[in-house]
Amino acid sequence: MTDLRYPIGKFIYESSSTGSSNEEQKKKHLDDIAQTPANLRAALKGLSDKQLDTPYRPEGWTVRQVAHHVPDSHLNAYIRFKLALTEDDPTIKPYAEDRWAQLGDTQTTPVEVSLTLLDALHTRWVNLLRSLKPEDWKRTFRHTQLGEVSLEKNLALYAWHGRHHVAHITSLRERSGW
Repeated sequence: MTDLRYPIGKFIYESSSTGSSNEEQKKKHLDDIAQTPANLRAALKGLSDKQLDTPYRPEGWTVRQVAHHVPDSHLNAYIRFKLALTEDDPTIKPYAEDRWAQLGDTQTTPVEVSLTLLDALHTRWVNLLRSLKPEDWKRTFRHTQLGEVSLEKNLALYAWHGRHHVAHITSLRERSGW
């Protein structure tokens, strides 16, 4: 039985023996991030309001909350990249994603708005990522709970994050016959 919380497994950062991700891994992660908006859009296509308001697992977020969470989270990631690229090891502020998922905009905004936001955000983010030099990937930010995080590791995390949440929706659709 698959853990419904982690349909693709928990995040594991695989770095090379030198402690850094190889170029092939980075390209794969970047491609995953580039494809996230289209993959999320496809996962949500044709769902009714009732289906959007269905939790992807018992006591989990609804599909609608997941759809709004992805751009919320990826906006934070984009800002973290920019901070790390323009400041020396900045300390970033985490956010209460569980509380964000309860706010009024998450409950009432059509998912299309978040899909459009994700499209635009990922266009900018992928353009930024593709412009980075090898030394840029070593830049870091400090997360109050995770400690020092390199941009290389954050790239891998957010490649996983997009696939993780798309899989929440697609696995629910499969289980429900949608």
